[in-house]
Amino acid sequence: MAVNKKIAFIGAGAMAEAMISGMIAKKLADPKNIIVTNRINAKRLQELQENYKITVSKSAGDAAHHADILILAMKPKDAEQALRSLNKAVHADHIIISVLAGISTGLISSLLDAPVPVIRAMPNTSAAIGYSATGIAGGKFAEVKHMQLAEELFSCIGTTTCLREESLHAVTGLSGSGPAYVYYLVEAMQQAASSMDIREEEARDLIAQTLLGAAHMVKMSGDHPQKLRQNVTSPGGTTEAGIQMLDHFQVKKAIEQCVKRAAERSEELGKMYSRPSTQEIV
Repeated sequence: MAVNKKIAFIGAGAMAEAMISGMIAKKLADPKNIIVTNRINAKRLQELQENYKITVSKSAGDAAHHADILILAMKPKDAEQALRSLNKAVHADHIIISVLAGISTGLISSLLDAPVPVIRAMPNTSAAIGYSATGIAGGKFAEVKHMQLAEELFSCIGTTTCLREESLHAVTGLSGSGPAYVYYLVEAMQQAASSMDIREEEARDLIAQTLLGAAHMVKMSGDHPQKLRQNVTSPGGTTEAGIQMLDHFQVKKAIEQCVKRAAERSEELGKMYSRPSTQEIV
């Protein structure tokens, strides 16, 4: 359903680029059917146009006028101003998809002042290579056909999971921010490798394949992660020695708190940006 739709990105940051890259790579959208606009950064628009052969616009209203699907990808603090500028351009046949952390579908609908289907999604930047984990929730006016289109859209850049909107704060903390946690782990493993005289490129290959293999085991084995860990951990062995250090430094607790704090921050942002005049918040 999505392949022939014209898609406008309101916002031109890293997530917009990740989605554009993924859509084009998976042939979900023709570059000529993708329009991108942002508020002030003309250089960024030129860069995206040159890299992906897409159309750019300096006006959000003009971009919306030529699109079937609007993807809201601006900074959350710019949401109110951007949405109010779209009021006259948005109509009932539009589909609005938001990737804004913390911004509810209800707030988006109220700022657009129109009964437009709004779908809130939380992808991650692995969308650029087709491996995003995306949580999706529909707003008041979103029907089954709109959700199906959103699933099609995001399934071409990874996996999709439909949830209640209230769960998206948790999804933000878990998979939305999740790649950064994994990269943090990779940084630490590379530093350890370097201290033991393993060259960076050698360590990179070993770590990447290790993570990839472990991820596939989690996804394909059906076993609980604890059982998978125990299968690797022989009593008195090397893995047990390493795990003991993780327990000593309470790494599991730190990761739990990391995910929860990110989810809490999503809720905080949602409350902050639900206030009037959100464009004034810095």
